[in-house]
Amino acid sequence: MLPLDREDIHIISRNSTWQPPGVEQALKDNVYNDKSNWQKFLHWLFISLGIGFTTAGILFFFAYNWASLHKFVKIGLIEGLLVIMATLIVFTRLHLTVKNILLTGIAVLIGVLFAVFGQVYQTGANAYDLFLTWTLAITLFVLIANFAPLWVLYILLINTTLILYEQQVAKDWPEILIFMILFLLDSLCLLVALVLARYKPSLQSPAWFNILLALAAVTMATMGMIAGIFGHRQPAFIVLILAVGGLYTAGFLYGLQRKSLFYLALTTFSVIIILSAFFIKLSDGAGMFLFTSLFVIASVTILIKKLIDTQRKWSQEIPV
Repeated sequence: MLPLDREDIHIISRNSTWQPPGVEQALKDNVYNDKSNWQKFLHWLFISLGIGFTTAGILFFFAYNWASLHKFVKIGLIEGLLVIMATLIVFTRLHLTVKNILLTGIAVLIGVLFAVFGQVYQTGANAYDLFLTWTLAITLFVLIANFAPLWVLYILLINTTLILYEQQVAKDWPEILIFMILFLLDSLCLLVALVLARYKPSLQSPAWFNILLALAAVTMATMGMIAGIFGHRQPAFIVLILAVGGLYTAGFLYGLQRKSLFYLALTTFSVIIILSAFFIKLSDGAGMFLFTSLFVIASVTILIKKLIDTQRKWSQEIPV
């Protein structure tokens, strides 16, 4: 039997004679985090921080001692670390999560190795070549491990590759196009994660992963809309408006369906920012700045009140 989530418990409680003590126990068993959950969280958090700080230390070590290191030492140290971490993954019985964290460290060090190799031998490649090669090199790791932090690194590399490609190669692209591509890309990743969570529970991603993707997508959409408002009229801007309108509506409805204030707040705050930019575009006079300031204060106040009321209403619907 699959574990119940908050919405499942809410539906069952509304359509049955399930008593409040039973609902409360179900929430404790399936939704709320207990002491063991927090201990497990802190355990993996400290392991992740340890490996993350170690990897960052290696990066700073190379940056600080770059001039005094021989080229064979630079490359040899990174390759030695890769061999050690790969050996720990293959030939030990460490917990699967520890192995996935080590694999994430390997994925980062592969990028460092490419960067050092390019610097030592002066390959003359563009920066986007480095990130593209890095992305392709770790693709197999990402697919096999299916580890959320590794997916974050992978999506971040894809975003970075596209941005650098637009800046260094595709200089004739419309200004808004890169924002639209990144917005659609991050939205697609989020959609896939939500669909998998719905129909393939074994591949369900953690909540923080979905939140991170949603923040990235909305950030790109907001920046693209502001760039379109203050820039030249381009066909891509019309496409971006339609895409933002459609996906924001879908995100808002999803938030209502799943009873998630995050999606409601995120899309609405973005719309407030976009509207504020539009008002300032209409006029840069003092009167418009005053109107925009009042609009921001009033809209944010109303939004927060609505969110609190909605949260209170949803809480009262579950008799705990």
